[in-house]
Amino acid sequence: MTSEGRPDVIPWVNSVFEQPWWLDAVAPGAWTAATVQRDGQVVARLPFVRSHRFGLDLITQPGLTQTLGPWLAPSAGRYANRLDSEKKLLTALIEELPRFDHFRMNFSPSLTNWLPFYWAGFQASVRYTYRIDDLSDLDRVRGGFQEHVRRGIRKAEASLAVDPDFPLEKLIELDARTYARQGHRPPQSADFISRLDAACSARGARRILGAVDSRGAAHAALFVVWDEHALYAILNARDPAREAFGANTLLYWEAIRLAAEVSAAFDFEGSMIQPIEHFFRGFGGRQTPYLSVWKTSPKAQLALAARSIATTLRQARARRRGSPASQPEAGGVSVSSNPAPAANDGTITA
Repeated sequence: MTSEGRPDVIPWVNSVFEQPWWLDAVAPGAWTAATVQRDGQVVARLPFVRSHRFGLDLITQPGLTQTLGPWLAPSAGRYANRLDSEKKLLTALIEELPRFDHFRMNFSPSLTNWLPFYWAGFQASVRYTYRIDDLSDLDRVRGGFQEHVRRGIRKAEASLAVDPDFPLEKLIELDARTYARQGHRPPQSADFISRLDAACSARGARRILGAVDSRGAAHAALFVVWDEHALYAILNARDPAREAFGANTLLYWEAIRLAAEVSAAFDFEGSMIQPIEHFFRGFGGRQTPYLSVWKTSPKAQLALAARSIATTLRQARARRRGSPASQPEAGGVSVSSNPAPAANDGTITA
């Protein structure tokens, strides 16, 4: 049970990111969920994080959380009837939301019908991840890799080994170096990552993989989490001073192999950044769309504009001083970037 008396594992979720225990770790005391019940059974649920910043009431999703969005109970019957049921359930969830000035959330790929949100004045854009859905034959999976991926794995295997229990503190150190290379601080603090790691470790739902050389020096690290549906690569960090060719490629291959043991699919937690998309696509996964949905009041639009100007000026001053800025560039610099909407999408970070 959670500290508030809720069960910390529930069936009404699309992914691990919607579990109460996950949300307790990434947004302690700040999240709740809209629910719809029929005959005492939950048939729809929408978890979200509430905050108040810049004089605005915000509904957002936390860091290192790929998607939230609505979960709907499966329904049978004719297709038109199923759509009608979805409309009613989604409309009811929207009506359960508290008043807000700004809403921004990435929905699970399993939800394709956002019409009730559109009719309620929300907007949406399509984003992409890559998924390997069939892990039953790893030889076939590896055979689907593009040549540059296979070459990277071969070269890395000749000079590096994979540490399946890479220390958390070293991951955090590498993460800081990754962002420092472009003059930024990591978007998640060490305390945040440590809290999430503790929650995942307690449930046997995470692993930290490290690519290390013969001297024990770390070249790259990858933090993965999973449930029965999919394994997700949520945090990737590299040492810019010593990254060997193929270090990251080797780690992703090892993560795919792990996914075949503990879950049903591998999700690259995709990125809209072109070089990162190219890297993920090389592993032969299926391009999978999902929706980024938002709604912003006129009051919040003004605040967003002012915030964007202030952030641009702060980053310019930081570059002149040669010191880290408080916000990373859109998408960050790591290969596995959390695909929450980037700063230039008009997002207020909570």
